[in-house]
Amino acid sequence: MNSATEKSIQETLVSVLKSKRLKIATAESLTGGMISKMITEVSGASAVLECGICSYSNRIKHEILGVSWETLEKYTEYSAQTACEMAEGVRRLSGADIGISTTGIAGPGGGSEEKPVGLVYIGISSRLGTFSEKLLLGSGAENERELIREQTAQKALETALAAAGKLSL
Repeated sequence: MNSATEKSIQETLVSVLKSKRLKIATAESLTGGMISKMITEVSGASAVLECGICSYSNRIKHEILGVSWETLEKYTEYSAQTACEMAEGVRRLSGADIGISTTGIAGPGGGSEEKPVGLVYIGISSRLGTFSEKLLLGSGAENERELIREQTAQKALETALAAAGKLSL
């Protein structure tokens, strides 16, 4: 934040969700609960945050969020398809107006030429539809894991804010 009066992205998101009487839910893999943490740093967030699920394992992605085994096997957990199914699943499970998800490879290991460290997918689901956004974060330097996770959480909040702006009361 640049000044004491400037709102953080999470403060703005909570404010917009409250004013529109909208609820949000998170399904986080790569960010491990960071988005939920950032939202709950805002006083009054309980009025808008329905739940947060840390779905690090594929079993939880499938059993709790309803991501199909076919999707996980065909596209992997690091895919646009998985991000979309995660966002839809948490929205359906919670009854929230917006479901947001994160999945990807924060490193330092686990990457490949096809799916490098820093590959991230953010999923958003609302009554207007479901989509994902692909990000390639990091520069390949050592120990970028936390930076990739923080950048993903920040971008996810921005994406959720944009989705909330499109929903009417």
